[in-house]
Amino acid sequence: MGGKKSNHVRRLLRSFGAVQNWQLILILIPLLFVTATLLRLDHLRMAELRDEVLKADELGDETILQEKLLALQEFTFTHVVVNLAERNGVQHIIFGTGPFYLEGQYLRAANVAIAEAENKLADDSNPNGNIYAAVSAICRPQAIANGWAWNSPGYLNCWTTELDKYPASEELNSQLTADIPSTELFRYNYASPIWAPSWAGWAILACVIIAAIVAIRLVIWCVLQIFLLFLGKN
Repeated sequence: MGGKKSNHVRRLLRSFGAVQNWQLILILIPLLFVTATLLRLDHLRMAELRDEVLKADELGDETILQEKLLALQEFTFTHVVVNLAERNGVQHIIFGTGPFYLEGQYLRAANVAIAEAENKLADDSNPNGNIYAAVSAICRPQAIANGWAWNSPGYLNCWTTELDKYPASEELNSQLTADIPSTELFRYNYASPIWAPSWAGWAILACVIIAAIVAIRLVIWCVLQIFLLFLGKN
């Protein structure tokens, strides 16, 4: 009885010789290089689309900017985009674009908010209107000369210093800053799926399947060898 089982186990071991693990590994190695190349191409395409978004932001055309953002979003959501992002000085592997900030869009929104505040405060019926105009005449040229954003410390310090020279300046300052949008509204970060039905995605799947087959064959081969050793002792 033990001899029949032993012969059966040996036949199973011989059946593994039809396609050997080293042959599968020879297929896996170049496939890994192809997968890495495809992932690299997807990353470069994402970076290209992100650069187009930043250029559109500099131009200031909101229609084109939204089109570029949509193109970047659609590509990232349908491809495996491997990227590096820095957190606390350490590089981490992430899937997606990583955070990027549309400074131009923020400054345009901040300018609109400041202009609206200026229009309200410039009303002759408001005694603070002339105060705002006086402070703006001093701080705006400094902001332009120094390249200050409207939420930068230099610009805000200028406003605080000048407003302190006038009575009831605290109320005026709160009206000015209340409508300026948060910078977080202009920070984007599109996440990529870990797997997607793209060329890189199918290559990843093929690598995983081949690697799994090799691992399973090794486990089964080890189990059969142990079983055969056990039968030989009996």
